[in-house]
This record gives sequence, structure tokens and C-alpha cells, in this order.
Amino acid sequence: MRDVFCRSLVRNAAGPEFVFLTGDLGYKALEPLRDAMGKRFINAGVAEQNMICVAAGLAKAGLRPWAYSIAPFLYARPFEQIRNDVCLPNLPVVLVGNGGGYGYGVMGSTHHALEDYGVLLSLPNMNVFIPAFDSDVETMIDRLMETSHPAYLRLGLSEAPQGITMPKYAPWRRLIDGHGPTMLIAGPLAGGIIREVAGMPFSQRPSVWLLSELPLAAIPAEFLDDLRRTDHLFVVEEHVAQGGVGQMICHRLLSMSQPVGRFTHRCALGYVSGLYGSQSFHRQECGLDPASIVSELSVPAEA
Repeated sequence: MRDVFCRSLVRNAAGPEFVFLTGDLGYKALEPLRDAMGKRFINAGVAEQNMICVAAGLAKAGLRPWAYSIAPFLYARPFEQIRNDVCLPNLPVVLVGNGGGYGYGVMGSTHHALEDYGVLLSLPNMNVFIPAFDSDVETMIDRLMETSHPAYLRLGLSEAPQGITMPKYAPWRRLIDGHGPTMLIAGPLAGGIIREVAGMPFSQRPSVWLLSELPLAAIPAEFLDDLRRTDHLFVVEEHVAQGGVGQMICHRLLSMSQPVGRFTHRCALGYVSGLYGSQSFHRQECGLDPASIVSELSVPAEA
């Protein structure tokens, strides 16, 4: 997604209010944006707390700053500055974290973002955007260029399934229909799961929904109709359970007095074996890989 991200920002580089800050990252990827923006492209160095303070100051002066880094360096290291300087005064700073979930694989836990949107959404005024496909990034950037609130864009690796046409972008999208469980996915995991379930019989195939913006807005009536029919909510996300989409949707449904007969939640479990590996390795350990998801779909409900 980083290449699409860069190209989309280059198209907006002429805007005089747009300023881009990077924490000494983006080499061999963001050079076109650097060349297009000139002095409005700022390498803040390995000083993320200061980068967020500078971004907040630029926003206070009427500019539209974007701050970019590897995800945990962006939201965890400067958390106090995000809270005090960006979110409490409600400034339009866009935080861009690359490598959501286990995206940085063998580089280990210091580079993994397993609690990012849960942590950030605990702060006032924050909005989160989680693209699943390259095409999502372009639409999100157009919206983020106009935002008046703090925002976090979680980038990953686009895993769009070949030969399957995805519906037009929306915060909530039904990607594929079926008479199996109602499945709600956040992020790029959706692509691999869609590839795996597309060939299932319609009677068993889940109705797969993609959620791309947080906090939760109004739940679509079509999703609620699906859920009433199936009585089985199946949430998948590359994020820990605490503060994740699974908890958010359950809280919302309970507040609506909407019962759910069966709830399945597949999420990041940390480091099951105590080892580090590729993103695929960690997903498999957590049961987030497509094969494990399909296997879970075939598990009958307990009597």
C-alpha cells in the first residue's frame, strides 16, 4: 500500500497547506513525494515525540500536517504528545503508521502494531482508517485531506483477491454473500479469506463484511438483518482482543439490545510459540490465516 499511498499524496502535493513529516523512514519509496513537496517534506529524524509536537504546531498555525513512521514508532513512542498536543486540542494531524499488525514480521515485537487502533481510539477526537486494498488508500487520502480531526491511517500489504470484483469503497461493505455466519473483518486479512471462502457452497459460505473506519458509525441495516438471520457473529482482525473491533461491535450490539446467539473472535494472540517469524507465520499461530478461518467455519456450535 505504501506505493499507492505515495502516488496519492503526490497528486495533492501542490496544496500549500499540506506538510509531510517522516521519522527518518520511507527511503526507496517516498522520494517522489519529497521531490514534489520540496521544503514542505520534512525529515524529522529519529525523534518521534518531537515530530508529533512539530506536527501539532503546524496544525495550530493552519497547515495540514501528516506524520509518517513504522506504526509502533508513531503511536506508542510519542503517545503522550499525541494525547496532549493533537487529540485534546482536536487538531487535524494525520498519523500514518506503516506495517499494521504483524506487518514487519521477523523484526519482532518492537516493530509490530497489535494494539494500535485500540490504544488510539481511547483518546478524544481520534478517527481510524484501516484500508484492506490499494484502492481503499486512494479514497481514504481524499477524505483525510479534508479532515478537521486527528486521524490514524493504518497501512499494510494489499491482499486483494484476483478475479473477484470488490464493491466500491464504503466504511462498511459486504464483500461476498452467503448463508453461513455473518463475518466482520478489519484490514487486509479480508483478501485472503475471500479467496478461500469464495468456492464454498452458498449454504455454508459466510456473508463477509469489511469494516474500514473507526470508531463505529451507525451499523448498516443490511448487516443487522444478516446477523439476525445467522445468529452467529464472526469477527476477524489482526489486533489484540482488548480495544479491538470484536469488543467494539459487541458493546454496540448490547447497547442496542441486539442479541447474538454465537460469537467467534479471531484476533492477534501475541507470540504463541515465543518465536518471531513472517507475518504469515504469526497469522497462522493465531488462527488468522485463511485455512484456519475456513476450518473454524466448519466447527459446529456447542450443544
